[in-house]
Amino acid sequence: MAEISFYGGVGTVTGSKYLLSANGRKILIDCGLFQGEKELRERNWQDPPFNPDEIDAVILTHAHIDHSGYLPRLVKLGYKGKVFTSRATADLLKILLPDSARLQEEEADYRNRHGLTSHSPALPLYDESDAKQALELLIGVANDGNPIEVCQGFKASFRVAGHILGASLVLVEIQTPDRLRFLFSGDLGHYDQPILKDPEKPSECDYLMVESTYGNKLHGDVSPKEQIAKIINEAAMRDAPILIPAFAVGRTQEVLYLIRELEDESRIPSLPVIVDSPMALQAIQIYNRWTEEHDEEYASILAKKIHPLKTNWMRLASTREESKRLNDMKGARIIISASGMLTGGRVLHHAMRILPDENATIVFVGYQAAGTRGRQIVDGAKEIKIMKQIVPVRCHVEVVEGFSAHADWKMVLRWLEGLKKAPKMVFTTHGEPEASVAMAEHIKQRFGWNTLIPQYGQTVVLQ
Repeated sequence: MAEISFYGGVGTVTGSKYLLSANGRKILIDCGLFQGEKELRERNWQDPPFNPDEIDAVILTHAHIDHSGYLPRLVKLGYKGKVFTSRATADLLKILLPDSARLQEEEADYRNRHGLTSHSPALPLYDESDAKQALELLIGVANDGNPIEVCQGFKASFRVAGHILGASLVLVEIQTPDRLRFLFSGDLGHYDQPILKDPEKPSECDYLMVESTYGNKLHGDVSPKEQIAKIINEAAMRDAPILIPAFAVGRTQEVLYLIRELEDESRIPSLPVIVDSPMALQAIQIYNRWTEEHDEEYASILAKKIHPLKTNWMRLASTREESKRLNDMKGARIIISASGMLTGGRVLHHAMRILPDENATIVFVGYQAAGTRGRQIVDGAKEIKIMKQIVPVRCHVEVVEGFSAHADWKMVLRWLEGLKKAPKMVFTTHGEPEASVAMAEHIKQRFGWNTLIPQYGQTVVLQ
């Protein structure tokens, strides 16, 4: 008997964890941190609803922390098995997991220094040594669709999902008398986005898990390039700064790519563009390294010895001192810094100065999860709390939906059209409740397939 249990990524867009059991073996697909609402974040600290010692293998669909960031915690709790992921994802995790650990340590230190803990001392969820141990378990796999054995009775194949570099569609084949195939979409990317190839067609499968982040939304017809051009030109006329909170992996690279294109086309003035994220700088190098996942345009630019992600007047802030010096800059400029939802990182220091400035602009270029500062601002908050200070929001607030690395519901249906045969069941996950419900309805109306919106802790038997 085979079964799937849902321990994250249901009812929310974070914390993805799916436990697949069969033949006395257990594999965990994705191992993400919960983010956003306090109730969700507290789950990271609870004992996991499974025994880490009993897991035979872990598979990661991509590097984003909501899919990978619980791995050091799992290792800290005793997991010692292999972790399979694409080679590019393994490369990105070398910068993402240690950075996540440092943030955990900084948060614990901050709580201790300011007496914000109910027990003393406050401890990090995990530290850099846990992250290092987790990295030692990684097995990099080609994103080419060739199956590999992840443990006895289980094979997995990885193919390009187009979400970020290394993101994979993962087909897990379970050796039962009838051979059971379960396809995990992970986070599904946009079609016709810069830098990366489009998502590959879904493999034929018996069961399918598909993300539903934008299950109730469309990205709109206005291209992100047009929106960014308008925002930059208007800010330049005001001689005012622009702050773009952006994930260090994926979104920062896309934003730089489009700004460089707009400059080359003389559609915007060449402004100082400051990337204030050491992790983003490392990720840029990794993006140029894994050429097999580039789309034709990106590959052709690289072939001309042109850096596709370098603007005319680009500055890099690697150290804290360089970041602090940005506060002395005046006039029109673009600051790109993590995190993308204003949950932490250097971007918070810039936000404290940008948000109260009536001439300045903050631009959100990705999904803002419930409970995050980014979501509060997008929803119209007049003030937010940053580092114990109440910060008024007076600046221009812009949202560029087309930048999202997630497929909207029409794109998901386009991807699903690649299946020749209906799966026995489609699970809609990785979405807030109304989005998952809407995605399931779209699938039923378009294809007539059986759908299920799983609940946290639910187990489903796979026939």
